[in-house]
Amino acid sequence: MTGVLLAGAGATGYGLASVAQGAAARGSASALRTVVSPAYVAGTALDLLAWLCTLAALRSLPVFAVQAVAAGSVAVTAVAGRVLLGTRLRRRDVLAIAVTTAALAVVAAAPVTGRAAGVGRATEAGLVVAALVLPLAAWRAARRGTATGSATGTALLAGLAFGGAALCSRALVARPAGAGLLRDPLLWALAAFGATGALAYAHALGVGDAARVTALLWTAEVAVPAALGLLLLGDAVRPGWLPWTVPALAAAVAAAAVLASAPPSAGRAAVPTSSEPPPAAHPAVTS
Repeated sequence: MTGVLLAGAGATGYGLASVAQGAAARGSASALRTVVSPAYVAGTALDLLAWLCTLAALRSLPVFAVQAVAAGSVAVTAVAGRVLLGTRLRRRDVLAIAVTTAALAVVAAAPVTGRAAGVGRATEAGLVVAALVLPLAAWRAARRGTATGSATGTALLAGLAFGGAALCSRALVARPAGAGLLRDPLLWALAAFGATGALAYAHALGVGDAARVTALLWTAEVAVPAALGLLLLGDAVRPGWLPWTVPALAAAVAAAAVLASAPPSAGRAAVPTSSEPPPAAHPAVTS
């Protein structure tokens, strides 16, 4: 229950951060004024707190559960945008929020809690190699000839990168803490994944449709890490819950995609910068 509450707090923080950053961006004359405004700074602080919550949640919850709850931050943004900024919610948005709530209730009840299993050398090497390859792949995707192709590629790779950071975080908590942590390859892989995700997502938002970019991001960020966590880290679903969990994960991602297309200031995709945690420290995401 503690892990679920922490993951929920993280999703809430991400959602409110997007609203604060979106409010700062509205009517701003320049990007510089936006990022130094009190609302944007407050949003960034919320992002950091949300990241700490998701990091703590990964100590006891599988990657698939934390990632799915993080996707629920889009619903938080939609509701908070309606209450605080007066944005309009369509009927499909209300339905998507209801679906998100039901899906996340299933996901929250499904996992077998506990620390991740210790990863072997092969898994560690695979994560490190992926952390080195993804930046090159994102760079090539960003240079694609069409804006649509560039946005699609970098959005998907951003989701994979944030998911990779979540896998590294989940694996790291299975290891003893100490001075040797700074020499752990997984810590540096986490930093590389986070930086790649933040830069790729920012590029995708700059050249593509924000709703489509955000939907692609969450699809990659939830689906692939969830599967790898189950296969490589010992993440597990409670007996008899798998037939419910898979559709719930799919529903959560689909609802996030619907909410990403909500009226501009009602969704995190409206903000021209990533509201994911700082590049060097993103464990899940969130974003």
